[in-house]
Amino acid sequence: MKRHIHSARDLIIPIIDFFYPPFRKLMNLQTFRYAACGGGNTLLSLVIYSVTYKYILKERTLHFAFYAFKAHVAALFVSSTIGFFTGFFLMKYVVFSNSFLKGGVQLFRYLMLWVFCLLLNYILLKIFVERLHIYPILAQIFTIFIVALFSYLSQKNYTFKSDPVEEVKSQG
Repeated sequence: MKRHIHSARDLIIPIIDFFYPPFRKLMNLQTFRYAACGGGNTLLSLVIYSVTYKYILKERTLHFAFYAFKAHVAALFVSSTIGFFTGFFLMKYVVFSNSFLKGGVQLFRYLMLWVFCLLLNYILLKIFVERLHIYPILAQIFTIFIVALFSYLSQKNYTFKSDPVEEVKSQG
């Protein structure tokens, strides 16, 4: 399994790094990798959200056991769950591979951050859709930008914390 993970990582990193030179003056490589991986994962999640909302749920409420989920909320949970797995892989092996924390600690912290971001996304989506009457897919795009900024800062400084000395060495 580790061989497959490293093969995927070794395929993804050169592709991302190929596009880095024009952005070198704007941001460091790690931030660029985060933007590329986070942007790709966000795009994947947005596509899953849109397909789930529009075509699978057909914009109708999902009645599940003891609770009824509005379509925009159910689509959020589906897309977020898939995004959790792809996001963790990309953050751990592509963006923050120099973290000194053990994988289990990273996974636990990532899960806690994911739950918080999901809750933040849920609250913002409810406000945008149900209070401000913004179309759900557009509302989800707005929430993505807010949550992504918080997520980057949290992942860099908490979930995948790295040794500051090693970080300086890898950037210089």
